[in-house]
Amino acid sequence: MLDLAQPDRERLAAHIEEFGRRIKLSGTPEELESFRYLEREMASYGYRTELLFHDAYISLPGQARVEANGENLRCITHSMSVATTSDGIRAPIVYVGEGDEAAFASVDVRGKIVLVDGIATEEVTALASAHGALGQLHISPNEHLYEMCVSPVWGSPSQVTRPKLPTTVVCTIARDDGARLRAQCQAGEIVQVSLWAEVDTSWRKTPILVAELPAEKKVDDGAPFVLFSGHHDTWHYGVMDNGGANATMLEAARLLAGRRGPWRRGLRLCFWSGHSHGRYSGSAWYADEYWDELDRRCVAHVNVDSTGGGGASVLTNSAVIDELKSVAAEAVEAVSGQRHAGRRHGRAADQSFWGVGIPSMFGSLSHQPPGPVKMLTALGWWWHTPHDTAEHIDLDNLERDTAIVLRVLWRLLTAPVLPLDYTAVAASMRKELLTLQDRLADRMDIDILISRLGAFEEAVQAVNRMAESAGEDALEAINRSLMQVSRLLVPLNYTTGHRFSHDSALPHPAWPSLAGLRELADLPQSSPELPFYAVHARQCRNLAAHALREARATLAAALKHDTR
Repeated sequence: MLDLAQPDRERLAAHIEEFGRRIKLSGTPEELESFRYLEREMASYGYRTELLFHDAYISLPGQARVEANGENLRCITHSMSVATTSDGIRAPIVYVGEGDEAAFASVDVRGKIVLVDGIATEEVTALASAHGALGQLHISPNEHLYEMCVSPVWGSPSQVTRPKLPTTVVCTIARDDGARLRAQCQAGEIVQVSLWAEVDTSWRKTPILVAELPAEKKVDDGAPFVLFSGHHDTWHYGVMDNGGANATMLEAARLLAGRRGPWRRGLRLCFWSGHSHGRYSGSAWYADEYWDELDRRCVAHVNVDSTGGGGASVLTNSAVIDELKSVAAEAVEAVSGQRHAGRRHGRAADQSFWGVGIPSMFGSLSHQPPGPVKMLTALGWWWHTPHDTAEHIDLDNLERDTAIVLRVLWRLLTAPVLPLDYTAVAASMRKELLTLQDRLADRMDIDILISRLGAFEEAVQAVNRMAESAGEDALEAINRSLMQVSRLLVPLNYTTGHRFSHDSALPHPAWPSLAGLRELADLPQSSPELPFYAVHARQCRNLAAHALREARATLAAALKHDTR
């Protein structure tokens, strides 16, 4: 890190104190007031700031009521739930366990309220809506009620995705109340439950703060930059989620601004609204509105969420794309001594830029030790509750997490060659293709993909050798080629293949662009459906083959600058 200073504990603490003053619901005056604080701070560090406002489809849950067995149960409703009239809805409940596909397939839930173990999620809501349920009643894993956005639509809905919005009324009750209802269902009793939900869902103006600082040697509008982002809207006071990360962003921005000399790329920070109440509406809009500029100039995206949590001692499994794993691992080990294995990104954390083809890393960085409830274990029992206040920030952890992020950004800003490891990407894709080849048998030949992947790997290795002693012109050519390769391979690895729209917020497998081949491989050899599935599988094969061909050609063009 050369002479890069360490985070200032007092400054971090002052930011945390500021973020604990307001509840920051998307599109509200209180949120905007807090955005003005961010704007003043970033301007004081020398960044050019711009506060953008855009239309976003925001859903703010209000009062809720659940009546069962003649009593009112403590409850909340959720962002993007259907709102009820004053009459509410009343129907028998049907227990569906954790609400997976098999559970919904095993019982008729049409016109009923499903009783579900676990916090409210978009996956369960999508299944409940598709199967004709009238409502959902979720049983919290403990006494706390966890705020959630239950829409499976990524970002604000279009006329194309609007039909995928929830069609159910969604509420959550505490564990003990839910246990009694579950026992009644399992005993075969017919239990009628009434739900009321006030949910304010509408289009409203929401802010995005953009703060930018170019490299001293490259100040033109076409110069490459690193995107550094996090959301600012919160559930309740949200001092950890996402005040901790906002403090990390401010302090990293301040320290980096004072040491611009070695930068080879600029730094752009974006503070989003609409993360919590609009299913990443801010980052999705920004990706769409600035798609062309992001495509031309953005080299990588670092997102931060919920840093500095008390008890967050695990730094080994934050999400990172294959080509940036080594960057994450180096920073985590250098600061904490822990070995970062990393994990594949899920559909979360404002990762709205995969379609553009931008390599990304993080989201949440530090986590709680393993416990009985996976999602709550990650970020602490207070996450998404009114208890997310300053008492759950550990300033030692916040300093540590900020130092890790600082180290990552420094490398992305200053490395002569972009630290994008496409040997790791090739290894991941090879594993996927060999598995598919074995499962497909004679249903479809994918030798062309394996052959082109091999040619791409050879080109990557040649470029890596060239980079070891390349001059400035050759370095520029290599970096341009690596960015172009990312535009081809990131969408293959993380999207279904369409670069100009957003996939749903539902879980996706690795290499979702190969879904057609996977689905063909799943069919029995004698299935009469094989010819139909082969059509889509062939298209997926062509998509991947084209991307690999173009990626190899891009690297080959860079090799022409080798003057050794």
